Amino acid sequence: MRAAIIGSGVGGLVTALLLRRQGHEVDVFEKEARVGGRLAYEEDGTGRFRIDQGPTIVLLPELLKEILHEAGVPGDEVELLRIDPLYDFYYPDGTRWTKWQDVGQQERVMEAAYPGGGADFRRYMKDMEGLFDYGFKAFLSRTFSGLGSFLTRANLSFLLRSRAYRGLHPWTSAYFREERIREAYSMQSLYIGGSPQQSPALYGLIPYSEHKHGIWYVKGGYSSLAGTLERACRKAGIRLRLDSPVDKVLVESGRCVGLSVAGERSDYDAVIYNGDYPGLSGLLTGWKAKPRTYIPSSGCLLVYLGLDRRWEEAGAHQFFMPDRHMEHMQDVFRRGRLNATPSFYAFNPVAVDPEAARPGESVLYFLIPVPAAEGLDWDSEGEALVQKVLERAEELRFPGLREAIRWRRVRTPRDAARAGLYRGGSFGIAPVLRQSGGFRPQVKPLPVERLYAVGASVHPGGGIPIVMQGARMLSQLIEKELGSC
Repeated sequence: MRAAIIGSGVGGLVTALLLRRQGHEVDVFEKEARVGGRLAYEEDGTGRFRIDQGPTIVLLPELLKEILHEAGVPGDEVELLRIDPLYDFYYPDGTRWTKWQDVGQQERVMEAAYPGGGADFRRYMKDMEGLFDYGFKAFLSRTFSGLGSFLTRANLSFLLRSRAYRGLHPWTSAYFREERIREAYSMQSLYIGGSPQQSPALYGLIPYSEHKHGIWYVKGGYSSLAGTLERACRKAGIRLRLDSPVDKVLVESGRCVGLSVAGERSDYDAVIYNGDYPGLSGLLTGWKAKPRTYIPSSGCLLVYLGLDRRWEEAGAHQFFMPDRHMEHMQDVFRRGRLNATPSFYAFNPVAVDPEAARPGESVLYFLIPVPAAEGLDWDSEGEALVQKVLERAEELRFPGLREAIRWRRVRTPRDAARAGLYRGGSFGIAPVLRQSGGFRPQVKPLPVERLYAVGASVHPGGGIPIVMQGARMLSQLIEKELGSC
């Protein structure tokens, strides 16, 4: 079988490797001059400063390593470094709250937060264990051929019993009596661009997984994984066609037969789309379907800095929370406007990997959740927000920050939209209830034979290990439908 993959994000590259191991010929078409999609470095151009442009937090490390092994990537190709404590929260009143992987340590922190907090945490962890085990097997380890295969009696009973259909933040209110703790155990939906108020509580498996599996860092940055996968693809004989934007996906008599690049047709036995899924409809030729409108994930205002000093006491990950975090979330996900005092995240890789910058120097990455809106005033209002964030970060954690800046770059939802991300959202389509599980585009998204999809906007969803899980499920489906060589 000859397969074509459109896009060389992590989902596309892992799918290519898995299909190649089944014995198939695989061509990957990438519109850019490099592979990796969201896995990329932001660099100053001189070689002095370099930092991950996109994902930074590694969750589910065993899943990641397991799928890489299945794809033929040697275990020693990717070195994972454990981070503990996991991260810190900083608040306007100067207080700090730390999340630890160790359950006993976290229980003590909870009890110190408010009387009875330890018991609340134990109950949360017990319930989450069942939610995680069932949810991973029933929702994250299988694809759905239709709503009937998703809304089974067992699944519906589980969702009703666990109340996992509720919004994540309201769901945590059943466990924690302190608002800051509720925020700390629901803001992880932002990892995949979802609102803590609207994302289903099923996504509570993310904060639970941080305790169960930990948080890790890829030595050299998450973006080094793109190079690792590229080398594995070339070694396996997979053809990587860079600077090759696909202009058409060809469908004849209900079956995908190939694609067109620069007007030149190429026939294939299967075609896999690895761009942001809503973009597929604009490429289809010979297939007419009513376009579906999706809710985009949140956007990101990203600030990358190269600095001539280090902050030895700062951890790798930290979250800066305002007094009114949920007000900020309303602005991002409902009102579509910038918030003057937002929550934001800071990534300080030299804390876990001293070689992430030259001795005595560091790189920092600030992420501010913002609406996925190209049309906001990113040049003026966006810059004013960046300055406020840097000022607050300097006050609470990084003294002397602004004086130490030697390189700076900012990316906005406008830049994301120009790069092909759906409506400027940084994480694909939003993980709301009607875009989750069986309601989300599947790896076989349309009643078109031999047309498939993989990526953050496709079930099982966003996050690098979960996208890789989607690639695994896709390769298994193709083997079932088309066989292996």
